[in-house]
Amino acid sequence: MPGIGSYLQSCTAKEAAKDSFYTLSPVEVRAIRAGENAPFTKTNLSKKEISGSSLGQDIPFLLNQVPSVVVNSDAGNAIGYTGIRIRGTDATRINMTLNGIPYNDAESQGLFFVNLPDFSSSAGSVQVQRGVGTSSNGAGAFGASMNFSTNEVNKEAYVELNNSAGSFHSWKNTLKYGSGLVNGFTTDIRLSRISSDGFIDRAKSDLRSFFISTARIGKNYSLRFNAFSGKEKTYQAWYGISESDLQAGNRTVNYAGTEKPGAPYSNETDNYTQTHYQLFFSLQPGKKTSFHAAGFLTRGKGYYEQYKADEDYARYNLAYPVNDHDTTYSSDFIRQLWLDNYFYGTVFSGQYKSDKTQATLGGGLTRYDGKHYGKLIWASNGLTGLDSWYHLTACKTDFNIYGKQQTELSPGFFVFYDLQYRYVKYTINGFRDNPGLRIPGSWHFFNPKAGITYKRNNWKTYFSYGAAHKEPNRDDFEAGREQQPKPERLHDIEAGVEQSNKRYSWGATVYYMLYKDQLVLTGKINDVGAYTRTNIPNSYRAGIELQGAVRAGSWLNASVNLTFSRNRVKDVEEYIDDYDNGGQKTNHYPSADIALSPAITGSSTLNFGPFSNTVISLISKYVSRQYLDNTSNETRSLDPFFVQDLRITHTIKNKWLKEMNIIGQLNNAFNTTYEPNGYTFSYIYGGQQTTENYYFPMAGINFMIGVNIRL
Repeated sequence: MPGIGSYLQSCTAKEAAKDSFYTLSPVEVRAIRAGENAPFTKTNLSKKEISGSSLGQDIPFLLNQVPSVVVNSDAGNAIGYTGIRIRGTDATRINMTLNGIPYNDAESQGLFFVNLPDFSSSAGSVQVQRGVGTSSNGAGAFGASMNFSTNEVNKEAYVELNNSAGSFHSWKNTLKYGSGLVNGFTTDIRLSRISSDGFIDRAKSDLRSFFISTARIGKNYSLRFNAFSGKEKTYQAWYGISESDLQAGNRTVNYAGTEKPGAPYSNETDNYTQTHYQLFFSLQPGKKTSFHAAGFLTRGKGYYEQYKADEDYARYNLAYPVNDHDTTYSSDFIRQLWLDNYFYGTVFSGQYKSDKTQATLGGGLTRYDGKHYGKLIWASNGLTGLDSWYHLTACKTDFNIYGKQQTELSPGFFVFYDLQYRYVKYTINGFRDNPGLRIPGSWHFFNPKAGITYKRNNWKTYFSYGAAHKEPNRDDFEAGREQQPKPERLHDIEAGVEQSNKRYSWGATVYYMLYKDQLVLTGKINDVGAYTRTNIPNSYRAGIELQGAVRAGSWLNASVNLTFSRNRVKDVEEYIDDYDNGGQKTNHYPSADIALSPAITGSSTLNFGPFSNTVISLISKYVSRQYLDNTSNETRSLDPFFVQDLRITHTIKNKWLKEMNIIGQLNNAFNTTYEPNGYTFSYIYGGQQTTENYYFPMAGINFMIGVNIRL
């Protein structure tokens, strides 16, 4: 429900109805955000709501209370590699922008939040749109979109020192400075460090980041430059834990690095640095018009290192060592898989706003140039040639232009339309296991959206239709020339009703998302022996999202959301490796649940203020059963879970101290055993079918304590 977070802060009808979140957003963000009267399903989070729960957790865990959200963590404690799903759709189908600049990885289309450590400390606001939503820049929104803004103007000078510490030797240190607005100039600076040993064995994280923003604010224009960077080193924990180990109580075992004889390899790590440069110019020549343009460069470079035991020299295009006429065919290797890329371009928008009409014309042009290469840095039996065994390139051009308009035809009755054209050209010059495969591809997408909204007194209803298209990602194209994937299509219908007053608010949204040619894992093997996603002709997601908030008094308020959904894939084939007879066995399912799409999700927050300046919050999350594949087989599923966190916040203010917040949070307060993520595969051997399930368990009861000081 739009603005529900702000409602919980004020709980007044006046502030609940006011569209300050949209109108106070910087113009570069406002172009892609949905306003209060837009007919789309959205949740807005203010800076106060974000900072109030930020103790070093990755971005997904700060959004865990948003309706229909499920989050997970490889290390088990919300630091390091984390993931998010919204309405069951994974991060590759969630469009994300930073100040209107695309963030999704151009090739995998995924979201790597580990490259944005402590970015939430610089965020001024966040909007999460569920469903197709309004037109945005970057990858197509196939389940949701998230846009973060850091460009709000801090008019007063400040200094902040935020420190947190907790379980698993977790630490967060943040130093922030803001000059305030002085003679039209403003500067904000942040330095951050986050480290943790993780719940999983050896799942250490060492994350560093900085953020610098400086701006000139004129009477009718603004010029802003942002530079921010994240550097991460994390020990790999992305293999999960086998079902047998989990049942034996080995919930922290980590298989990464264990190919090395004896103790696990100590540097089985992921290392990556990503730096963003953003330049914005905005002009408002009149009361009704404004223009915005931005240029950006995102520079990324890094690698992950692995110890590989007893592998053939030929795999790395190396000659076999010969010593006294004896040939050595295999060796242990230490290898690094590198990614070196530039992502750059421009986004733009022009806006017109009158008493009855708001119109925007915008778009963007981006280019991605990426290099994939591998290095061999050691071999137990010696290296016999060059230390680089593959060197591949890829480039991707993405252009989009959109026009959207909202008009109030009569008091309280709004119509909205949004038309977007998107062109994508993607060239892949080979793959690591198939260097000779070249993929030139281009697509033209037309994404129309339209809807109506009606508001009267404290009621609001809306209805919308939206279409979206999405190109396949890099891994999909490795299928081979005869198995090339088709782009995906989505038709999304949303309808909602909301009511709010001084004491309470509530809302309900009904949605139906019909997919054509959705790409899903079926177990099918491609030309190079890797599992590939397959286009499924028909699948859908349908559900109802319920939300409510109530203020029982000045010392007590609560909010709750609950989603019931049905997520089905039709006529899907399951492929199972048959090691006895060769090839694969096929099973057909007329209808089955879509993998990792729970039928029920819900969350609630109860805020209780028994003492002056002290708030006690009970935060709950429920997720029903999730299937690990598209067969609805309960033996390949994640059990339902219900988890509760307890947070206590005490605020101190005096003459010399603007504000000090002491925050204590007890995560998983009742020590629930649960796994929010996993994967599965099956094979036939010795006349029997065996299924291997792997899980990513979360930590039991653990804590974080933070002290945030603002001078």
